[in-house]
Amino acid sequence: MTDVPSDLPKRVGAPARKSLLTPDTRTKRRNAAESRFKVYGILAILVALLALVFLLFTIIRDGSGAFRQTFISIPVTIEASVVDPKGNRDPAEMAGTLTMSYGALLEQSLTNWVEQNDIRIEGLTEADLASFFSAQARADLRNRVLANPELVGQTVETPALAASRIDGMFKGRVTRESAAIDNRTSVAQYDLAEAMRDRGALATRFNWDFITRPDASDNRPEAAGLGVAILGSAYMMLIVLVLALPIGVATSIYLEEFAPKNRLTDLIEINISNLAAVPSIVFGILGLAAFINFMGLPRSAPIVGGLVLTLMTLPTIIISTRAALKAVPPSIRDAALGVGASKMQTVFHHVLPLAMPGILTGTIIGLAQALGETAPLLLIGMVAFVTTYPAAPPEGFFDAASALPVQVYNWTQRADSAFFERASGAIIVLLAFLFAMNVLAIVLRRRFERRW
Repeated sequence: MTDVPSDLPKRVGAPARKSLLTPDTRTKRRNAAESRFKVYGILAILVALLALVFLLFTIIRDGSGAFRQTFISIPVTIEASVVDPKGNRDPAEMAGTLTMSYGALLEQSLTNWVEQNDIRIEGLTEADLASFFSAQARADLRNRVLANPELVGQTVETPALAASRIDGMFKGRVTRESAAIDNRTSVAQYDLAEAMRDRGALATRFNWDFITRPDASDNRPEAAGLGVAILGSAYMMLIVLVLALPIGVATSIYLEEFAPKNRLTDLIEINISNLAAVPSIVFGILGLAAFINFMGLPRSAPIVGGLVLTLMTLPTIIISTRAALKAVPPSIRDAALGVGASKMQTVFHHVLPLAMPGILTGTIIGLAQALGETAPLLLIGMVAFVTTYPAAPPEGFFDAASALPVQVYNWTQRADSAFFERASGAIIVLLAFLFAMNVLAIVLRRRFERRW
């Protein structure tokens, strides 16, 4: 109760009271600015998603053809007079027959097939028939005969690789108009390819050889594969995992849990942060100087690439591991110490298991980053042309090999448009590996995540 009457006149000049439920002009401006900011954020996300979709669409459009290849299936007669003149069926003697002779068999078989099917194409020459097959088709036929000499004298039907230009006719790289002005093909070849496709003698299907074959020369882009590059990348990632994970985690545990806080540890932490920002090509120069010139390790070997990528990955693993350790509440440490656990028992029995999801996530992200590095590998010779598979570990760590990002770079430097198609296909494979590694990081994080 108050003795002040409620009907007193209001003081002259006093501001009128407003309801909290009625926004004033200033509140309206603040709410409008907040709404605009939300719209800007949504637009930024949409632009980023559109850019990502456009990038993926372009890569898949250009690279999907690498997973499909055109093969020719016609009867081929393995004439004994050509591949085994002595008639001994001895693979050692038959190995003296050059692949050009097997190419002549393929050309003759194609000529016979055209005559038997009564295909008449104006302007079709022997040169057109000779360049219809890939050079790899001759080598594949020769290897098959040497592996099974009983095929000599028989007529076999085996899928043979078509030449790059013939393959391009069914992937949009070569048109009838471009065939007329290209000195490596002709309109007659284009018409013959269509006639063979209509009769089922030529078909485009999934090409597993793109995943398993090694690289090929500039004259055989249709035979180039990622086999050596995939093995080389796998060997390097194995080396990085074995070296970087224990060293990085041990360093992080010491710095975060045991090391005294002084100038020395501050200097170490600053250097670790600086190493995480060093350009990757600097690590390549370091690897060239330390591992190849000083230690004498072989060029283009997975062991050198693995050591260089380990140096690159260590700062990432150390920083992410320390962040995961810091995220564990101090109450966990206090409770363990309070019941009599030692400092080491507290760290390894309580803190480390709770930080494990963050540690695994940081490790896999670091490995994914190392998998896509190119510049340091170029400096240590991983760009070398390698057609032989490395041996099984540990000998294979010292054999010559390539890597997926380096193989992409290598193929983009070659003239034939089929290599650009293969480079885009290799990017798809690399993105698939990176996607799988990130999914694994998410799965492991959720599997090992603990609540406190």
